[in-house]
Formats: sequence, structure tokens, C-alpha cells
Amino acid sequence: MEPTVTTEYGRVRGRTEGGVAVFRGIPYAAAPVGPHRFRPPAAPPPWDGVREAAVFGPTAPKNPYPPPLDGLLPDPEVAGDGCLNLNVWTPDPGGAGLPVMVWIHGGSLRYGSSAVETYDGAAFARDGVVLVSVNYRLGIEGFGLFPDAPANLGLRDQLAALAWVRRNVAAFGGDPGLVTVFGESAGAFSTAGILASPHSAGLLRRAVLQSGVPSAVPPARGRRTTRRIAARLGVPATAAAFAAVDRARLLRAQADAVGGSPLGGGAAFDLVVDGEVLPEDPARALCEGRGHEVELLLGTNTDEYRLWFVPGGLVDRITPFTLRLALLRFGVSGRTAAVYRAGRPGATPGEILGALATDLLLRVPLNRLADARRTAPAATWFYEFGWPSPVQGLGACHGLEIGFVFDTLRAPATRRLTGPDAPEALAAAMHRAWVDFAVAGDPGWPAWDGSRPVMTYGPDGPVLVRAPREDERRAWERRGR
Repeated sequence: MEPTVTTEYGRVRGRTEGGVAVFRGIPYAAAPVGPHRFRPPAAPPPWDGVREAAVFGPTAPKNPYPPPLDGLLPDPEVAGDGCLNLNVWTPDPGGAGLPVMVWIHGGSLRYGSSAVETYDGAAFARDGVVLVSVNYRLGIEGFGLFPDAPANLGLRDQLAALAWVRRNVAAFGGDPGLVTVFGESAGAFSTAGILASPHSAGLLRRAVLQSGVPSAVPPARGRRTTRRIAARLGVPATAAAFAAVDRARLLRAQADAVGGSPLGGGAAFDLVVDGEVLPEDPARALCEGRGHEVELLLGTNTDEYRLWFVPGGLVDRITPFTLRLALLRFGVSGRTAAVYRAGRPGATPGEILGALATDLLLRVPLNRLADARRTAPAATWFYEFGWPSPVQGLGACHGLEIGFVFDTLRAPATRRLTGPDAPEALAAAMHRAWVDFAVAGDPGWPAWDGSRPVMTYGPDGPVLVRAPREDERRAWERRGR
């Protein structure tokens, strides 16, 4: 007999897979269409009888990843309007008091979904954790800024999903007071936004930021992307005007207007300081004390930049001259660049630029956040993922660690990045650390202090390193960044 659970909106029937109960496509909010489009998430209509929860629910409207990333990052599309749904993996829906982890997927706030095979939660459930993965609105429908609609709709969706977890996860065996929110890339800065928002009070106990920093832009900057898309559509930059546009046409205009990479710049979608969900910049808020009662695990990958620089050959097209131009654009001093050159003999200009960009945008800000929390009542832990993928020379690139965290190295989607021979023992160790953090608030190595302990996950397995590449980090301090 398949597992059946009663939620606040009705009963759902899942599936037993490998000894784990799985419920997919459960609505946590109404479909964001008609009167709910460009509006905050509203309660879904309740249902009678038992709702089947065997397959993933609809994904948010989105464009596919452009080449060459489309060959490396699978992004399933499930048709339908009810994209505000979530999935639950549980070892025992009849149990009680199990730790809960809620996964917020990445994808630059315009790609991705909870249906990606790499995000399968079976290993977490196998190890005693209730794993919840969430879909939320993407792109202009989730992160556009309009004069006639609330800001940060996608973030509001995530908060609504967490509120649903608070009210319903006990029915799946979870402890609503023991929730860890974790995410990667855009999922990480969404998690940071959740942590910084006053609306998240009581919704989480712990958080994990994987390769993403606290970030939000002022409204004036947030409007730029909306206006770029409006110009391509030939309509006013209002939610009412956008709602009248055919969705396929809207997505084409979005693809034309929003491009580039997180490291390369260009028009993008961002969280916005809106005075309500995000009253202030999350980076400032988290450094100045907000969320200091929440235990935090954070870190980066050694070669984040290689996901964007390598597949299309950009790393090889960067010359000494273009490197100098890039240093000027980002305000990087020659002294700082010299430190990186000295530590990387034989590196190409593209590799030097990539290492600088990785640290400027990710490693250094996360170090600052960890430093700001050294006196916080809740501890902080830092990791670095450094196992190099042999696929296309990607190295320890952005997103590579996810399959290790979820222990899904055998999934075909995961192997697009890792190749077929990624070390299972390293995945077991990294996955175990995330489980231990969710269960007891301690991933298994010393908490952050003045010695700067970092657990590195590389070719030699987990190795604790104190203050790795400290000369490079200090080079940014000297220039006042």
C-alpha cells in the first residue's frame, strides 16, 4: 500500500521507492495565473479525496540554458500552471521529530527546478532526514520589479513554501522546529535573503550557502532589467502590461534582454531591497547581526569560474591585454593580481582572471560574512570543494559539488558534470557532513575562528586546512574591499 499523508489542504498519496516514501508535486500555493499572476503567493484551493503525488509538478515558466551550458546542466520542463509546488522524501511518514532540510535550487533566478535528477532526496531520507525541494517563480514573473506589483515574488514563494513546511512537515515525520534551508548559487543567495528577511522568523534553525553570497540591489537597479524586457516587447514596464503578453513571447524577450554569466556581468535578475521582505541589503544585515542565532555552513568551489569560462573557450581567448582591461573594469589593483600570478606559475591570463573573479565575487565576501559572525551566538563553518572534474577540463567548477552533497553521483544528470568515475567515498563524506549539520548543528570540523579552519573536499579526500591561500585573501583586504 502506497504512503498517504494528510496535509492542511487535503490528502496526498506518494510512492515507496527503495525504502523511502516520496511525495512529488504537492502544491504549497495557488497557481500563479489569472488573478494570482504577479501577485504574492496565495493559499491553494483544498481538494477532496486523495491527490496523487507520484510525479513532479509543473516547473516555472523559463527558457532552456543556452549552449554550451545546456549540455552540462539538465533542466527538465514539466508543463502546467501550478508551478508553486514542492516534493518530500521521508524515511518514515509515520514517524516524528526527524530533522528537515529544504533545498532551494539555483539557476541565476531564471533557470532550474526541483525536478533535476541530481537533487533526488533519497540519500538524505535514507540517512534519517526529511528532504523537501521547492519550485518558485523565475525570471521576470518571479523577480521583475514593477510599480504595480510587489517585489521579490520568487523570494515570497520560497518563504511561503517554508511556512507550508512549518505547518505540514510533522505529517511526514519531520520536526518543524529543526529545519535547515540550503541552496546553491542563486539558491544560496535566496537562502541568504530568507535568513535576512524578517518574514523568516521561526521558519529555520540552520542554513547552508553553497557558492552564493548575500546580495540584493536597490530598486533603481532592479528596474533596469524589467525596462529592457519591456522595450523589446514594446509595452509599458508594468505588471498589468506584462500579464497581457503571451507567455512564450515574454520568454523570448527575456532571453534577448538577459544574458551573460554571474562572473561576466550583463543584465540579470536580482533580489531587491524593497523595504518589506528585504528591508535592507542582506550582506549588511547578516554582517551586522541578523541571523546570528542561526547556525551557518558556507563555502565555495576552487574553480567556480570554469563553468562559464571553459566550455565555450573563453578561458583561452583572454589575452594579457584583455586581462588588464578586466582588472580596470573591476577595480582590481596590479598588486592584487601579482599575488595571484605568483601563486599560480604557468597559469594563463584567463585562469588568472577566473581565479580573481571567483574570489572577488564569492570566496572573499563569504570570508567576510564568516568573520562578522565570529562572536555570534550560533557558530559558522566553512568548506571548499576542490575535486577536479575531468569533463572538458572543468576542474572544481561551479555546481560540481551538488551531486556530492546529495550523494547522487550515479545519476546520468550528475555525470554530465562529474564524468562516470567521480569518487563515491568523497560524496559519502560530504553528504554525511551536511546530514550531521542538519541533525546536530555540527558538520564535523572546527567552527570558524581566528585560525580560519576550512574543510576541503579534494582529490585526497576531506582535509582540514587553516587559512588556505591566505596571501590572496589578504590582498583584497589591503585594497579595502
